[in-house]
Amino acid sequence: MKKLVLTAMVGLGLAAALGGCARPGEWGWTPVYTATEINQRVARNWDYDGKQAVDDTYYIMLIDQPSHLTIWNVR
Repeated sequence: MKKLVLTAMVGLGLAAALGGCARPGEWGWTPVYTATEINQRVARNWDYDGKQAVDDTYYIMLIDQPSHLTIWNVR
């Protein structure tokens, strides 16, 4: 029983040490997205969030009707 617990502890320790979130250049790192793709995704999300914030502000201040960025389907 002690050998089983010890083996499990060593296995979990190795998994924690060798796995996880590896940074570029470290062992175990695989590029899922390139740097260009990551930057494009971030820019696209920031653009959408900015447009949504402006749209919400205009709606709250009664400057303009809300656009269809986010359609609320409340029943």
